[in-house]
Amino acid sequence: MNNLLREISASDIDEKLRGNTDFVILDVRENWELNYAHFTDKRVHHLPMSIISQDLLEAFPAELRTAATEIVVICHHGVRSASVANWMMQNGWTNVSSLAGGIDAFAVEIDPSVGSY
Repeated sequence: MNNLLREISASDIDEKLRGNTDFVILDVRENWELNYAHFTDKRVHHLPMSIISQDLLEAFPAELRTAATEIVVICHHGVRSASVANWMMQNGWTNVSSLAGGIDAFAVEIDPSVGSY
């Protein structure tokens, strides 16, 4: 990855969730993965990486195409989310980060009720 990538920790996203911060969680995991672990929050938008890879910018709903919207990209362990966040920054988004360690880190460090696999 290059120096565009910004990561936030599980405790950082927990603080945002508890503080009712205005941001979006972009979950890029595949549909089947949601059966094992997921956030139950209205700020979560699910957009599988396979769809992003296929449709690129057109995959994103209008509300996520605003460059300044704060978006935290998540996946299972943080690899796919880092890749997508980096790609988004290269394509004009200015306020994007990746959840370091993914939803797995959040389940281990903060809240096991989100599930793990």
